[in-house]
Amino acid sequence: MYKEIINKIKPDLDRALEYFKGELSKIRVGRATPAMVEDIEINCYGQLMPLKQIANISTPQAQSIIIQPWDKHILENIEKGISTSSLGLTPIVDGEVIRINIPPLSEERRRELVKNINDKAEETRISIRHKREEAWKEIQELEKNGDIREDDKFRGKDELQKIIDEYNEKVDEIKNKKEREILPG
Repeated sequence: MYKEIINKIKPDLDRALEYFKGELSKIRVGRATPAMVEDIEINCYGQLMPLKQIANISTPQAQSIIIQPWDKHILENIEKGISTSSLGLTPIVDGEVIRINIPPLSEERRRELVKNINDKAEETRISIRHKREEAWKEIQELEKNGDIREDDKFRGKDELQKIIDEYNEKVDEIKNKKEREILPG
């Protein structure tokens, strides 16, 4: 019975891992990518919308991003949204498009990014721990209600911890890979 509880939390653990990967894909390493800006919330048409829903985003060169809004009237809104985002990018309106030049990463900025990565990794680990606690409470409840024996409760706890350890290792692998991309050598 405890196996069902453990299997029930696996999709949540997978989602936490996917969210972590998605957050890291937004952190620039050296090349400009649409993922860096596509989720920036832009205030237009009376509501907040992700940039990817209101414009075409391309990276014609490794160090620049071109944003071409589908409606030319929202150029100013896009410029303002990018400027006020936490990314520290400077958009330049160039006719009917917005250009963003990505400067090379300084050593200080690289260290900031690594700190940011570590913070996101810790958030993911906390999410994983919460799922472990929920599952452990359910397993204890089964034993308390007489649905499983005490031996099964501890077997379930061991299996649960084994799965949690695997997911934490995956978080560390992803984090370390991204750190190596940012701090080469």
